Amino acid sequence: MSNPSNSLPLREEIDPKYKWNLKDLYPSDEACQEDMKKLEASLGDLSKFQNQLSNSSKVLLDCLVLNDKLSLMAEKIYVYSHMKFHEDTSNGFYQGLADRAKSLSIKLASASSFIIPEILSLSEVTLKNYLKENEELNLYAHLIENLLRQKDHILSKESEQLLAEASELGQAPSNIFSMINDADMTFPSIEGENGEKIEVTKGRFIQLMENPNRKIRKAAFKSLYSSYIKQKNTIAATYHGSIKKDVFFARMRKYASSLEYALFDDNIPVEVYTNLIDSVHEALPLMHRYVALRKRLLGVDELHMYDLYTPIVADVDMKVPYEEAKEIVKEGLAPLGEEYIKILEKGFKEGWIDVYENKGKRSGAYSWGAYGTHPYVLLNYQDNINNVFTLAHEMGHALHSYYSDSTQPYVYAQYPIFLAEVASTVNEALLMQHLLKTTEDKKKRAYLMNHFMEQFRATLFRQTMFAEFEKLTHEMLEKGEAITADSLAALYRDLNIKYYGPHIVVDSEIDFEWARIPHFYNAFYVYKYATGYSAAIALSERILNNEPDALEDYMAFLKSGGSDYPINILKKAGVDMSTTEPVKKALKVFEDLLIEMEKLQ
Repeated sequence: MSNPSNSLPLREEIDPKYKWNLKDLYPSDEACQEDMKKLEASLGDLSKFQNQLSNSSKVLLDCLVLNDKLSLMAEKIYVYSHMKFHEDTSNGFYQGLADRAKSLSIKLASASSFIIPEILSLSEVTLKNYLKENEELNLYAHLIENLLRQKDHILSKESEQLLAEASELGQAPSNIFSMINDADMTFPSIEGENGEKIEVTKGRFIQLMENPNRKIRKAAFKSLYSSYIKQKNTIAATYHGSIKKDVFFARMRKYASSLEYALFDDNIPVEVYTNLIDSVHEALPLMHRYVALRKRLLGVDELHMYDLYTPIVADVDMKVPYEEAKEIVKEGLAPLGEEYIKILEKGFKEGWIDVYENKGKRSGAYSWGAYGTHPYVLLNYQDNINNVFTLAHEMGHALHSYYSDSTQPYVYAQYPIFLAEVASTVNEALLMQHLLKTTEDKKKRAYLMNHFMEQFRATLFRQTMFAEFEKLTHEMLEKGEAITADSLAALYRDLNIKYYGPHIVVDSEIDFEWARIPHFYNAFYVYKYATGYSAAIALSERILNNEPDALEDYMAFLKSGGSDYPINILKKAGVDMSTTEPVKKALKVFEDLLIEMEKLQ
């Protein structure tokens, strides 16, 4: 099913046991549409609370409870409709259903837009008295405290309603890019080793980049980027629009920059972002050494960008079918305890996962879901070790959501985005340590070590490069500088030269890698992969070293949701991300791996 020489199967050709079961969300499309009608009819119920929140603590409580109820309904509708759309992005019915869900979410945001300004129009003394006199309202104590922190950036009721309406326009760049990237973008087929035709897709691209045949890697590289380069001006204009949206909302809410705006909701100081970039800059000589080692081990006169993914340990076949991958992941995650593994097995067996790529399916991988039902995982599984780690990674997200949803009330069930990549990467780190301990074959061990180093390259170094690109592009707009396909390509080229160093040819195609990165439409998100990776290395080491209370602290972390600020939640688990220590410790692990690999070779 994952043979790259075959054309992609249609959705109906996939074995049902490898598809997720969305009936656990809604038994039918009609049931979802019925909830859409109910939600739209209920939006007016919020209006009776407008201009009334100062009346009593009970009125405030009733308003917040109703808002939670409607938000949960909207979330369920939104998740279901979009996941159905992601099964086949060319399906017009589900495109329409997803659009309706988006519109309903916007309407709810508009209908509820008075709540925060009205709460903040009350004095701090009044709010504290409300909390003292009404025990049930104490459920919202952290929410209210967090709102008071943001008071200077909350606008009038009229302005908040206007921004809520404008947010639908703000989604346009992301929606347009999604249609270009997922529904319309196609790539020229290439020739395989035996002259067979290989269809290049986004889901297969990394697998092709890992191919030991350099001609196939180069052909796939040029095939993919040729299509993006043809669309470079359209995609540059789309990304420009996304940056404009970010800057607009930051300025309207009186933030010093779009970066500060993006970090403020999680209560993350800007220094955490800039410290990450500075720490990685200091370690770039290590990356340059790794690139030099890769060039030497591949035995090439020139190392190219399409040589970055192929294993540098020759003659190692680590093909892993999906059924085998599930068993490997279970063994690797055993240090997390019996309860964790039972829930993991439940996810494997009960329709949580959509496994294989099909024609029109959304690219990449994610975990998603709605409160009150189990989480889901979308994969585009290919039979290789990278995809085993992807399975562990996404199930880390899924079980984080499972524990948070099972422990926290709806208002705090969603864990902050800053924490989103921690649990997933802990899973990857535990799986890697398990494989290194249980693999006796020297070549396979060297292969795994290189894979571990590739995780550092792709997650800590590359995502930080992405983060720096986002920071610089937003600063360009904030300074009034032109943002065009050419200026973006020039900036991106300079970053690749800085990060990868003098031992690689920076091919002209890579100048346009920015054009294919969906995360750039969710501004200042990617840095969390790097910070999350650093925190995860520290947490996994605590667990594997059997440090006192390490597992208990980690399970408490999984159950915390958004009940506190993310830096505080991590501190309770034993990692202080307000310092550079976790990032530097992670980089030290990379250095130790590099030294060992240099000695082995």
